[in-house]
Amino acid sequence: MTTTEERVPQHSDVMCDSFEGIIGNSLPLRRTLDQVVTVASTDSTVLIEGETGTGKELIARAIHNLSPRSDQNYVRFNCAAIPLGLLESELFGYEKGAFTGAVVRKLGRFELSNGGTLFLDEIGDIPLELQAKLLRVLQEQEFERLGSNLTQKVDVRIVAATHRNLKQMVKEKQFRSDLFFRLSVFPIFVPPLRDRREDIPMLVRAFVGNYVRRMGRRVETIPEETMSALVEHDWPGNVRELQNFIERAVILSPGLVLRAPLEGLDRPGECISSAPKTLAQMEFDHILQAVKETDWVIGGPMGAATKLGLKRTTLIAKMRKLGVSRSNEAISCPASVSSS
Repeated sequence: MTTTEERVPQHSDVMCDSFEGIIGNSLPLRRTLDQVVTVASTDSTVLIEGETGTGKELIARAIHNLSPRSDQNYVRFNCAAIPLGLLESELFGYEKGAFTGAVVRKLGRFELSNGGTLFLDEIGDIPLELQAKLLRVLQEQEFERLGSNLTQKVDVRIVAATHRNLKQMVKEKQFRSDLFFRLSVFPIFVPPLRDRREDIPMLVRAFVGNYVRRMGRRVETIPEETMSALVEHDWPGNVRELQNFIERAVILSPGLVLRAPLEGLDRPGECISSAPKTLAQMEFDHILQAVKETDWVIGGPMGAATKLGLKRTTLIAKMRKLGVSRSNEAISCPASVSSS
C-alpha cells in the first residue's frame, strides 16, 4: 500500500460478463480461467476441485456461459443438500404413482437441463448405490424415471465439483473408480484464497461496494492497516469467509471509514507447528475458533454457521466428522486430526 486508505469503487472489479462474479487478476486465478476457456467450447465432462468457499460454482457457470450451450438451461444441483431418500427422484424424476405421494409426474434435473449444462455440486456426497446410475447417464446419456421402464434420452453437459479428495475416496471404496475417471476427463483446480493474496484488495473493495449499496451505508475508505491485515490472513473459508467478514464490517461501519473487527482474525504465527498442518487440521482449528467465539451457538444470525458461511446442518456434520466438541475448548492446535 502506498496510500493511507483505499477508496471504495462505485462498481465491482470483475473479469468480464462471461466470468461474472469472479474477481481477481492473480496468476493462479488466470491459470484457472485459461483452463475454463480451453474446455468451455467442448462437451467434455469437467471436474472442478477446490476447498470450500473458493468459488467452484462461479467457475461452473463460466464454463456454461462460454460454451455453445450458453443459451440453454443451466441447472445447479447440490448433492449434499438433498436427503438421501430424495436424491434419485430429484435427479432422474418419477412417474405418477411411482411411490406414495407421487400424485403427478415430475421431471428430474437431467431432463430439466436437457440441451444445456447440469452442475452437480458436492459430487463426493453421491451415495454408492446411485453412482452406477449416474455413470450410465454420463456414458449413454439415457436413464429411466422412477416408476417407469421407458428410457429417456438426454443431451446434457455435466460439470461436477467437490471439496473432497475423490482419489482417496476411491482407494477407500467410498467412490466408484469408473465414475471418478469418467468425471475427471478435464479436472480444474480452483486455488484457495491464501494462494492468491494479491486478489484480496480487489475482492475487499468489490464486497464493500456491494454491501454499501445494499445497506444504504456511506463507507468510502478502507484504512491501510485494515487492508494489510486482511491480505495477511489465511482465510481457511476462502472467498466466502472473506465476503461474510466484509458484510459484518460494513454493518459495524456507520460512518465513512470501514470498521473491520480485526480482533476476530487469527494473528500470523499463532499455533506454529514443526510440521505443516493437513487440511483437516486447519478446518478443525477454524471451526473450533468460530464456535468458541459464538459461545457454542451454532444456528441463527449470530451463530457459528453464519460466521463460517455454512448451513447449520453442514457445520454440525463437519463438527461430528472432525470431532469438534466442548472437550476441545482448551486445544488450540490438535496434534492430529483425521482427514478421512
